[in-house]
Amino acid sequence: MYTRIYFLRFPKETCDKPIIYFLVTRFDVEFNILKADILPQREGIMIIELKGSRENVQESLSYLKDLGVKVERLAGKIWRDESKCFQCGACTGICPVGALSLHRPDMAVIFTPDKCTGCGLCVTICPVRAMEVSFDEIVEDALV
Repeated sequence: MYTRIYFLRFPKETCDKPIIYFLVTRFDVEFNILKADILPQREGIMIIELKGSRENVQESLSYLKDLGVKVERLAGKIWRDESKCFQCGACTGICPVGALSLHRPDMAVIFTPDKCTGCGLCVTICPVRAMEVSFDEIVEDALV
């Protein structure tokens, strides 16, 4: 399964169209809206995680571009500060890709960076802010 996070900037002409619906029905991609600010007759922005086959995700991005949506790939990096983490497990329930899991029977929180898509949901849920994210890289070619 191919998973990437994108920053989308919608022109005001597209803000009243069911674009995300078409991504699902026409291109068979799953989505997770991480942040959105879209109002009628105004430019909108969205940070979205797309998941599906590589070909379907790329076709959906081409569709967005054809509508005039500006697409930038965000490459986030998540890491855990081991000195802050007290293994509460709150992050494991919110991680959409299973990069954070509980190891049984000792109930240790395991972080697998290779599975992580950089969505940042664990950062907001962590009560001690042991999880950190940086979006220090914006990839210009969204089809990468």
